[in-house]
Amino acid sequence: MSGGRQPAIGLGVRVRFEGRAWVVAGVLAGQVRLVAEDGEMAAVLLSFLFAAEDFAVLGAAAPRRVGARSRLDGLPARVRERALAWERHVREVETGSADGAGAGVVRAGYDLEAFTLGQREKAKAAELTAAGMPTSTVTVRRMRARYRENGVWGLVDGRVTRTQSALGRADERVLAAITAVLEEQRERSDGTLGRLRVYAERLLAERHGPGVVELPSPAVFARLVRALDEGEKVLDGARQRRWRSARPAPPFTTVVSLAPGELVMLDSTVLDVMAVLDDGLTERCELTIALDVATRSICACVVRPRGTRAVDAAVLLAQMMVPVPMRPGWPEALAMQQSAIPYQRLLDIDRRLEGAAARPVICPQTVVVDHGKVFVSDAFTAACAVLGVSLQPAPPGNPSAKGHVERTFSSINTLFAQYVAGYTGSDVTRRGVAVEDEAVWSIAQLRELFEEWVISGWQSRPHEGLRHPLMPQQALSPNEMWAALIAVSGHVPVPLGREDYIELMPSRRQKINDYGIRIGYRTYDDAALNPYRGRTSDAPDGLWEIHADPHAPERVWVRLPEGWADVPWIHRTLVSSPFTDFTWQHVKQTVAQRSSRAVHEHDIALALRELLLRAGAGTGSRRERKVAARARAEAVAGHALAHDCGPRGDGPDGPLREHVAGERAQEAEERGRLDADDGLGADDGAGDEEAAARRNRRPKRPVRTSVPGQHGAGRDDRAPGNRGGTGREPDLHEAADGEKPAPRKPPADGDGNSPAPSRPHAPGPAGKKPAVTVYDPLQEASQW
Repeated sequence: MSGGRQPAIGLGVRVRFEGRAWVVAGVLAGQVRLVAEDGEMAAVLLSFLFAAEDFAVLGAAAPRRVGARSRLDGLPARVRERALAWERHVREVETGSADGAGAGVVRAGYDLEAFTLGQREKAKAAELTAAGMPTSTVTVRRMRARYRENGVWGLVDGRVTRTQSALGRADERVLAAITAVLEEQRERSDGTLGRLRVYAERLLAERHGPGVVELPSPAVFARLVRALDEGEKVLDGARQRRWRSARPAPPFTTVVSLAPGELVMLDSTVLDVMAVLDDGLTERCELTIALDVATRSICACVVRPRGTRAVDAAVLLAQMMVPVPMRPGWPEALAMQQSAIPYQRLLDIDRRLEGAAARPVICPQTVVVDHGKVFVSDAFTAACAVLGVSLQPAPPGNPSAKGHVERTFSSINTLFAQYVAGYTGSDVTRRGVAVEDEAVWSIAQLRELFEEWVISGWQSRPHEGLRHPLMPQQALSPNEMWAALIAVSGHVPVPLGREDYIELMPSRRQKINDYGIRIGYRTYDDAALNPYRGRTSDAPDGLWEIHADPHAPERVWVRLPEGWADVPWIHRTLVSSPFTDFTWQHVKQTVAQRSSRAVHEHDIALALRELLLRAGAGTGSRRERKVAARARAEAVAGHALAHDCGPRGDGPDGPLREHVAGERAQEAEERGRLDADDGLGADDGAGDEEAAARRNRRPKRPVRTSVPGQHGAGRDDRAPGNRGGTGREPDLHEAADGEKPAPRKPPADGDGNSPAPSRPHAPGPAGKKPAVTVYDPLQEASQW
C-alpha cells in the first residue's frame, strides 16, 4: 500500500457498509458483489461504495499520513535540521537512496536486492555511530515507525515539542478554589489580586478546614490566577466583562450590505462640543445620525439639547428620503451637480434633486438600533411601520453589533468636533480650562456646520471600508460608492408631504368632549370638532386618533373622516415664546391646583409665560433659564426638521411650509389683537425699571454665524434661507414668507425709552472672542 491511498478492494476483503460487515465476493465492470455474514448478497457500484460515510476496509493497516512540514518552521534551526537529516537516513534504509524514490545513487550496504531490511538497519546504525552520533539498530527501527506514522514531524525531538503546563505541580484543591473565585468575580466590581487571595483562602477553609490547605506564595498565586484566567478574561475591567457576557457565541460573521438602504444603523451620542443656549447658558448637545452600511453615508442627522425624543428619531428616517438643499453661502463644489453622483441621470427620475447638495437620498429598508428608550418607543416603532422600514434591535449591551456607527462617532470626534470652538474632549481628563467661555455656536448653527461638514468632509473623503470589486486597491468615498451601487440597485424617489410628517408624530387615542381635547392639562379646541363632540369614531374602540409634536405642543392633529384637522391650544395666545412639553411639565409641578381644572390650566399658562419672560430677562433662577433656553433651542430644531422633511416632498414651497407660515401669520395677528384688548402689551414683557437696567448692564455672549474663513462668513443671520440664524425661533409676530411683517412696538422702560435688546442681532459675533484659535472644518477637510 502506498502512502496516502485507501486500501485496495479485492476478493475476500472484509468491508463495512451501511452499518454491517460484508465480504467482497467479486469485482466486475465498476461493480462489487458483497456477501453479508447472514448470507445476504448485494451488488453495489464502486463509486457508491467508496462515497458511503461509514465505508471502511476492516483489518487493514492505517494509511500513511502526510507529513506536516510547515510545522517545522516554528522549531529552532538545529532541531529542524536534525529531523530532516533523519528523514534522509530513513528513506535510504527503506528505498536504497536518500531521495526516497529509489532513482538516486545506491551506496554500498543499502542495495535492496543484495541486503535485507535488517542488514540495512544495522549498516545505518554503524554509519551514524562512526559519524559521532551513537545510534543502535533499535533506534533506527523506531525512527522508521515514527516516520511511517507521523511523517517528518515524528522525527522531531520530543523534548522540544513537549508542552509545559503553566500550572506546574500546583495542588488541585488550590486550583479548584481559584477557579471558583474567578467565576464569582464575573459580575462584581473590579478588584485586586489581594482580594482574590483572601476569597480563595476563605473558600479553602470552608471546604477543607482551617489550615489544611496552604496557599502558595503571592508570586506563585498570581501566576496561577493568570494561567487559569487565560481565555476567560475575568481579570479584565467590568465593562469588558459585561461586553463579553452579552455578545453571542462565536463564530461571528461580517455584516454585508450590497444596496443603499439595505441596512441602516441609528444611534445617538453626546457631542463633545459646548453649545450656547439663550441667555448665555452653555450645554453639550446630543447628536443622532443614520449611517448607511453599504455606502458609509451619513444620511441624516439631528442635533438636539440633551434628551433626544422618539419623534426626533422618527423624523430622522424621513430626513433620509429627501434631498438636502444648497444653503446660502455654501460653495458650488458642494452641489450634487459637481460631485461624483450621476446627477443628470437621477434628475430625470427625481426632480427634487434640482439644486440639492451632494448627499445621497436613501430609502431605508432595515434599521439597526440599540435598546434605548428612544428607539424602542411606540412612536418610533409606529413611524417605521408607516414608512415601511423593518426594525432590527441589536443584542443588549453589545455595541459591536452596530460597530459601523460607533466607529463613525469616533471619526466625527476627530475630524469635526475637535476643530469647533467649545470642544470639551472625550472625557473630563482631556478637558481644557474654561471651555464654556470658548463656546460661541448655538445648536442650530452647530447643526448647519455639521451638515456642511458631512457634505464637504465626509461624503467626499475616501473610506478604507469601501472597496470596489474591480478596484480592490482603491478606497472609494461614500458618494462614489453610492453612485456605483445605484447603477445596479436603482433609485426610487419617495415624496413626503404634510400628511406624512403628521403620521410620524407620536399618537394617542381619546374622546372628543364638549370642551375639546385635553392632554396633560392642556386643552385643545377648534370649530372643526363641532360635528364630532361626544360622538364615537368608526374605529373598534370608538376613540379618535390624535397626533402631537412634543417639541411644539401649541397644537395637535386629529384624524377626522374628511382628513387631518389642526386643533390649537386654547391658551396659545398667552405664551409668545416657544416652549416644549418638557417646559410645560416643569411649570405644572410648580403651580398648585387651587380650583377647577380649567382655571388651573389658565394658571399654568400664565406661570409658563412668566417663566419664559423671567428667563428671557435673565432674572429667573439658573434652572428656569436652562429650561426656557432648552425649549427655544428644541423649538428651532423642530421647525428646521419640519422644513427639511415635510415640504420638499412637494417642492421647495410645499404645503407644509405654506401651512405653517399661514398659521404663524394668523396667530401673530390674533395675539396682537388680544394684547391690545387685555392690556398685555410690551410693558408686561419688558419688566420693571430695575430689570431693564440689569439687562443693559449684562455682558453679551457673542454668537457666531459661520466658521472663520468659511464661505458666507459674516452673513446676516436673518437673511432668507438661513434657517439656523442666531438659534432663536422666529417670533410669531413675524410674517410668513412673501408677506409684509406685522408691526410690533418695542418694549419701553419707565421713562418711555426703548431699552437695549437682551441679545445683539448683529450678523457676526461681537464682544468677547474665544480664547483659543477656531479652526475651519472646511479648510481642514480639504487638507485631509
